[in-house]
Amino acid sequence: MPDTFAAFSALMPPAVGAAPIGAVAVYAVIPSEAESAQMLDELRSYAAVSGWHVPAGCAATDVGSLGADLNRSGWRRVRRAVQAQAITGLVVPCFAHVGYRWADWNRERTWLLRHGLFVVATDPTELPVGVCPEDVIRP
Repeated sequence: MPDTFAAFSALMPPAVGAAPIGAVAVYAVIPSEAESAQMLDELRSYAAVSGWHVPAGCAATDVGSLGADLNRSGWRRVRRAVQAQAITGLVVPCFAHVGYRWADWNRERTWLLRHGLFVVATDPTELPVGVCPEDVIRP
């Protein structure tokens, strides 16, 4: 019986420069620069407990509020790490940090998936900044 796995593997191009499994970026939008170190430490800890590591230069924040049209230099750094194949995943506090508006989230999520990345939120149920439960829960 022929070795179908070997035959299939021969058709696949070798992976060149791919990120090691478990290399993730951590990213958050924070209200003030003073919170940057604490937030990144929390995200790094979550990644470490999950068995992932954060390569040098792959921890980024942007200062502002979720939903604001920010000059997102931190997010651009994450995107560059994706394009350089330095990471295989992304850890954020909640998905709104990637894209607050549905169209923004969907565009960025699609881009990340097309590059083979996974995205994990440390608290996927967290309400976006500035939204109170009274604003969401209606009688």
